[in-house]
Amino acid sequence: MENHTGHCCDVPAADVHDGAFRRVLWMVLAFNAAMFVIEGAAGLGAGSVSLQADALDFFGDSASYGISLFVLARGPRWRTGAALLKGAAMGLFGLWVIGATAWRLVVGGVPNPVVMSAVGVLALAVNVFCAVLLYRFRGGDANMRSVWLCSRNDAVSNIAVVVAASGVFVTGTAWPDLLVAAVMASLALYASFLVLRHGWAEWHAT
Repeated sequence: MENHTGHCCDVPAADVHDGAFRRVLWMVLAFNAAMFVIEGAAGLGAGSVSLQADALDFFGDSASYGISLFVLARGPRWRTGAALLKGAAMGLFGLWVIGATAWRLVVGGVPNPVVMSAVGVLALAVNVFCAVLLYRFRGGDANMRSVWLCSRNDAVSNIAVVVAASGVFVTGTAWPDLLVAAVMASLALYASFLVLRHGWAEWHAT
């Protein structure tokens, strides 16, 4: 649980050399890479901006977990630098989604709500599973914290995609899909701010 400053409550930090954390990272990396392919194809086929955005987020998370594995046993500066890189990537993701949403407003079109709902539920199941695996590591350094935030935000985004699919089905318009995409962009930008602030503080403390 987080307080109002965005820092975790007092949870013992996991050892960066902990083999359990490394194994969990490999698992969530594999799941995220698979979902990037599945959701990316579905998003393009269904014409859904929120699915495409979520697929890109899966890709970003896969790269993020790979970076975390690379720096896991390295010094504090390496781990903090990785967190700053991932925070910047989350911010760029948020900006990309805003641009994609604006483009969809211009070109128009209504996404397929059935595909959105089915793939959104699958993505939610994967992200909840990954979040459960990562939960005990959420109180670590900025690098570990960024991994936890990625998984938590993704689960919230998947719920929003399923809600958007229902909205598209009921209204027959693309507005629910576009609104959810905008929310996902906001989540990415906020998480980027949290990780960058925490990482920047650690960078100056080391």
